Amino acid sequence: MKKLIYTLSILAAVCSSSCKKFVDINVDPNNPLEVQEKLLLAPIEFNLVYNVEAGPEASAPSFTNHFMQMVAYNQPVPNFGTYQLVNTNLNSTWDAIYSTCLQNLKILMNKSQANNNLNYKAIAEILTAQTLGIATDLWGDIPYSQALGGVDNFTPAYDKQEDIYKSIQSLLDQALADITANTGAKPGSEDYFYAGDMAKWSKLAYTLKARYYMHLTKAPGYTAGAQADLALAALNNGLAANADDMRFVYPGGSNSQNRWYTLMLPLSTLVASTAIVDTLVKRNDPRLPVLIAPVKGTTDSYVGRPIGAPAIGVLSSYSLIGSAYASVGSTQYLVPYTEALFLKAEATLIKSGFAAAQPIFQSAITAHMTKLGITTTAINTYLAARGTLTATNALERIMEEKKIADFLSVENFNDWRRTGFPRLSPVPNAISAIPRRMIYPQSEINTNPQPQQSALLTDRVWWDAQ
Repeated sequence: MKKLIYTLSILAAVCSSSCKKFVDINVDPNNPLEVQEKLLLAPIEFNLVYNVEAGPEASAPSFTNHFMQMVAYNQPVPNFGTYQLVNTNLNSTWDAIYSTCLQNLKILMNKSQANNNLNYKAIAEILTAQTLGIATDLWGDIPYSQALGGVDNFTPAYDKQEDIYKSIQSLLDQALADITANTGAKPGSEDYFYAGDMAKWSKLAYTLKARYYMHLTKAPGYTAGAQADLALAALNNGLAANADDMRFVYPGGSNSQNRWYTLMLPLSTLVASTAIVDTLVKRNDPRLPVLIAPVKGTTDSYVGRPIGAPAIGVLSSYSLIGSAYASVGSTQYLVPYTEALFLKAEATLIKSGFAAAQPIFQSAITAHMTKLGITTTAINTYLAARGTLTATNALERIMEEKKIADFLSVENFNDWRRTGFPRLSPVPNAISAIPRRMIYPQSEINTNPQPQQSALLTDRVWWDAQ
């Protein structure tokens, strides 16, 4: 108690000598105009997780899982699952990308540069590259070089997607240089992904470089062989174990529940689709019980809803997404180690053929199953059935398995567009062909009209060559 009184006395003395000065300053202490890097980083990372890599029911990440036939609505058609989208449906994702993430990442980058805190700057550069990659893969041409500069340019022109890709690689290169410089303050617990472990941030940067190299295997002016070479070189320094995953572990409390949990439980009409449930059942995939929840009241009955079915079924008769990805405290994976392995398998296939790619492909399946707690016996049984590549099935098999390992990821939409695998057909009662991009949000059309905004859902982005 004596110590407490002494402390309060000091505070009173400080206040009496400085309160007048404090009152004279026209600054709201509860709404500061500037904050330290560590206070910026945590909310930026959380918004990347919760609103960009995932998202609310009407959002681009959710829509890609409808397009990839992972989820279905127990609702009348037409709906998102049958490709009925309007421009306002994309407002929330665009706002999260630009206003919440990219704008604040720019502030973080500038502040850390001025303070010579280059580890924070490197993180900002990596997250900017990742966020730009998500945005350009969804929309193609997007504002960047004339955007994020403050209030002096309300109508920034759109950069070509090819130029955005060059910017992504430049940001990642600069981040790697900043990590090597290693000057200034070090991030800590405010870094939700790696707790300031810059060696892991470096591995992530190299893996993202490989991701965006491989996206361009069929892009105009690029060749698959050259992109594979670049990807393999980057992956030599990329994610090396499941422990390197870029992930967010939801605490699971009332205000920190997994995004997919909130989308599917307890009141939503969103359920697992027959496409994903039947695929896992047909393959005797041992991951089924953790990827898909059994029908309520059962322990081993897995039933998906057909996407596009006109009649409404009994909600409780369908399976939901399972505990590994959609329980209240499930981990959300943004860039997992398994993605690095599948990228390496694909690049190796391009350069050296299916036989060379096969052991890497098998390692990718094994790594994912191990992370989910699948037994060695079950893994080996599955590999005996699904782990062999041939000249005719190699790319298709790699992409089929990558889709499961990248469960619910936007990357599945990118992989399908650039490779054609897994094989998909339009769902019943679809109002168009399967979408190949997002339409621009109404909020952007209203405030920054640009020629690109006439794009349709079925149009292709630049790298999505025929």
